[in-house]
Amino acid sequence: MLPETAQCLKAVAPLFSQTVLLKDLSRLSTHGGGSHLQARRHLSISHCLTAKARPVRTPRERVDIPGLEAVTYGEKMHYVPGLSKPALPQWERSYKDPRYYRSPPAHEMPLFKDKPCFVYNQRTSALEGVRQALWLTKTKLISSLPPQLLSLSESPANQIPDQDERVQNAIKHARFWDTMEERPGKERYSNTMMVNLLHLCATLQSNHPAIGRRILAEKCSLATTWKRGEDLFQIRGQNGLLHTCMEPLPEVSGKQEVSDTADHVLETFYPVSPTINLQKVNVYKEEMNCSGFRDEYPYPHAHTLYFLEGADAMCKLRPDQFRAKMLMFTFGTALVRAQKLYGPQRVLDHPVTVQAVGTNGRIFQFMVFQLNTTDLSGDDGIKNQVWLEEDVELYDFAKVRPFIKRKQVKVPAGLAGYKPETFSKFLSLYLHGAV
Repeated sequence: MLPETAQCLKAVAPLFSQTVLLKDLSRLSTHGGGSHLQARRHLSISHCLTAKARPVRTPRERVDIPGLEAVTYGEKMHYVPGLSKPALPQWERSYKDPRYYRSPPAHEMPLFKDKPCFVYNQRTSALEGVRQALWLTKTKLISSLPPQLLSLSESPANQIPDQDERVQNAIKHARFWDTMEERPGKERYSNTMMVNLLHLCATLQSNHPAIGRRILAEKCSLATTWKRGEDLFQIRGQNGLLHTCMEPLPEVSGKQEVSDTADHVLETFYPVSPTINLQKVNVYKEEMNCSGFRDEYPYPHAHTLYFLEGADAMCKLRPDQFRAKMLMFTFGTALVRAQKLYGPQRVLDHPVTVQAVGTNGRIFQFMVFQLNTTDLSGDDGIKNQVWLEEDVELYDFAKVRPFIKRKQVKVPAGLAGYKPETFSKFLSLYLHGAV
């Protein structure tokens, strides 16, 4: 037996069982080589291959006995067995080092308040979904898009040349041509498809010059505050891809329809609390009203918010919670603009309208929100309005390979089941305010 082989076996001996190791050593000494050891595969071992983490040692509780002084090794400046550890003061640097910063307790912070605030952010998963968002924003739900808005894409002058073919090419680019993967991730092709559809709609700028007075902003932060009953609420976070413009969107419903919302009764979900799943904080600013842009920004009016269902890999929301997120951030964007334009005015003379579009790459959610009032404390009076059309499919299947079952092609390869009416709704929201 070679000495190098014996040293290697001794080094890895703790990883194998004793019986297996003895058998292999006997084979090696008998046949005079390591060929039999290399040919045999050991699929089970007795000890784990990874090192175990040491258990966390809990510090001993220091007991102070009155009249007795502990004998420590503090004066000797080194550890001495048998002597207790001295209680040394916390060393503080004479300079600020952000790597070792320790925040003070919450009750010692200057922004600490006894009254809690409930925060909704981009990762909040509201238990009751849209119903909870409707109560928080004091909003009346209408389960379809406004007819005058849908009629914008029916005119041939407002349609794109070879519209259906170009939309299908945009879908194929996102699903098949943008990547070499067999099955691209949802967060990738949904983003590519949204950009392709927006680029396709922007080709109508020659017919509608108002489209050129818009701009897209990505990952802009939002912060706003309002009171609902006796509770204080805030929306904080990034509101997706924001389409802003120089002129505000026109009102969707007239004054008579706004006045009729006073008779609407908000749906409750007792005994579930409306603040469930919201972050409860005691350190906050009371008056937060920030749209993410400076006051002199040339595109101050929000047009449409675009949300991607798979944009955040660390947070996956169910469809109802995803629509609630769309509603909350659309409401927050409208509320920030209304407070900057009208200040403390309760019922707005000119309501603020903001749109939202959400998708996972195949199914679209369309929303139009109209902020009629900023008096959200009680359940009576004028309500806000939202038009929501949910789960609208753009196509049925997009397969790289055909789906075969029992030797029959169930779904062919390529794009199948394209629905042109879905893109017409997308185009109608895009043209709103430019036609």
